Amino acid sequence: MIRKILIPIDVAADDLGREAMALAKELAANHYAKLVLLTVRETMPGYVSIHMPEGLEEKMAAAVSDRLNEIAEKNGMPDSTEKLVRNGNPAAEILEVAEETDADMIVISSHDPGVADYFIGSVAARVVRHAHCSVLVVR
Repeated sequence: MIRKILIPIDVAADDLGREAMALAKELAANHYAKLVLLTVRETMPGYVSIHMPEGLEEKMAAAVSDRLNEIAEKNGMPDSTEKLVRNGNPAAEILEVAEETDADMIVISSHDPGVADYFIGSVAARVVRHAHCSVLVVR
């Protein structure tokens, strides 16, 4: 039984997540599941952040949160959808949130792999390899 579905979204490429959100909504409706929308901001290296103006990090975090809310609304996500913004390594944070929220399924978008993905792997590939729940990869 599917009770909770985690949908990781890259707010910089929200068109990539459109189909994942649509499939997750359909699955949630069929299983009466709760949806969790997640975006992960990669942590800024310390040597960069010390040169940033005071308060810029907070403004950037607020902008990402606003963008996630805008994407959820634009894609017709239910009002009950939980929206989370995390900082860190995207794959690691997705897996951690899946554990914390007790997600039964992760619905994640994947792009066509480039050369770098063959050497270091994509976020979706890492999630598939290490998740403790079902993962639906949408292309």
